[in-house]
Amino acid sequence: MTDPRTRRPRILRGDLPTEPMPMADLLRRTPYRHARIPGAAAEDAALEQALDLAVRVGELMLRCGAGAPQVEGAIAATAAAAGVDRVELDITLQSIVVQARSSAGRRHTLLRVVRHTRFDYARLVAVHRLVESLVAGEVTTAEAAARIQEIKLHPRNYPKWAVTLANALLASAVAVVIGASALAALATIGVVLGVAAVARLHARLDLPEFYGNAINAFAATLFAGGLYALGATGAIPFGESEFAFVVAGGIVAMLPGRTMASAIEDVIFGYPLTGAGRLLAVLLSLTGLIIGIASGLSAMLMLTRWTSSSFVSPDVLDLRVTQAPILPALLASLVVGLAAGVTVQSRRGLILPMGLLTIVGVAVSAVLTRGPGVGAVTATGIAAVVVGVLGRLLAQRMDAPSLVLVVPASFGLLPGLTIFRGLYELVAQGENSGLLTFQSGLSTLLSAGGVLLAIATGTVLGEYLAAPWDRHVRGSRRPRTHQVPR
Repeated sequence: MTDPRTRRPRILRGDLPTEPMPMADLLRRTPYRHARIPGAAAEDAALEQALDLAVRVGELMLRCGAGAPQVEGAIAATAAAAGVDRVELDITLQSIVVQARSSAGRRHTLLRVVRHTRFDYARLVAVHRLVESLVAGEVTTAEAAARIQEIKLHPRNYPKWAVTLANALLASAVAVVIGASALAALATIGVVLGVAAVARLHARLDLPEFYGNAINAFAATLFAGGLYALGATGAIPFGESEFAFVVAGGIVAMLPGRTMASAIEDVIFGYPLTGAGRLLAVLLSLTGLIIGIASGLSAMLMLTRWTSSSFVSPDVLDLRVTQAPILPALLASLVVGLAAGVTVQSRRGLILPMGLLTIVGVAVSAVLTRGPGVGAVTATGIAAVVVGVLGRLLAQRMDAPSLVLVVPASFGLLPGLTIFRGLYELVAQGENSGLLTFQSGLSTLLSAGGVLLAIATGTVLGEYLAAPWDRHVRGSRRPRTHQVPR
């Protein structure tokens, strides 16, 4: 007999009971959403092998800097391609739990713990292509298991010295984007390399990241302050504006932009625990930077007060987000994207697209702020949406997850100068006839936080809007399964 509740009009029916999420829902809006889902549960041996491969894929992705949505989609696609009809997933900041039931009714549960994360986007691309090959039936489960081990053991693409140099070039290019001269750009490279030397010294103590960031930021501020002192004596043409640009470039090089983007994406797509953990890590990292820079500025103010000399004039507070002419800013933004690709250990073939995408983001933001006079937060958010859309489409065309292009391309939008202005207002209050106040400093720092949030939410929205066109952009291209992550 039919349940009379099923004959009720739809408007009168209650909500469906809460049940485990179907595999199709786990794959929705992922590059693997067309994976074939088995119609029945697998046997115990096959199920255990499939879950082991799936959790190893997820572990490697989480270890290399992927967000929870990407990890969940890859695990679900791998499990489905390996013969699992339904899987339960629980992903946190440091662990992955996977559970499924076999055809005999037995539950199989696997756990992996990821305690340390090192950004390695080349490995993410390699894992992404491997999962696509498995979904397409081009490799077997056993072959995929051997391949994932090969990807895991492959050396990183760039040595430490190359990453350090790329980080210095990134900071220098950011300084040029916001208006620094050639001398200030060279000074930024020297300051960042000096900070890297300081970081190697305190790395022997194995300090937590919070203290390391504070020490690095303090050193960067003092190094730039030393150059400013030389400029005050007339030895070099280095004024207060150049000092601000150098510190701002160093701030961008040290900002946790990669973790911020992953944290916001986790929260938006329903992973509050993981997102909250990442956001707390971002907050602590930012706090360390703020403490270090503020301490450096306070020390410089104290020294200039003792020597009866002047420090950064109030004119620095009138600096806009970008002072550079549009052509040098766009050329410098290309360098930002190229250098950012090296710092995240990306594949060599994706470095140039990152640079071009960075140009697009900086150009959109510059046109909006200089033309219609749109506010910095709104202009940055719109530019981030454009970067997210184009990054997703371009990444699908190049057989890569979108974050490996979108995250480095957003570095050109980071608000290093705004953070410097806010910190200067905080530590220099009362030094300039009441022009600086604690409240104005907080307001400026909140504006910088709004820009960071606009970048993260804008790129996520752009990727979400472009997701329906994945298959059309990818076309008939197939992933290259026998490549090392270079």
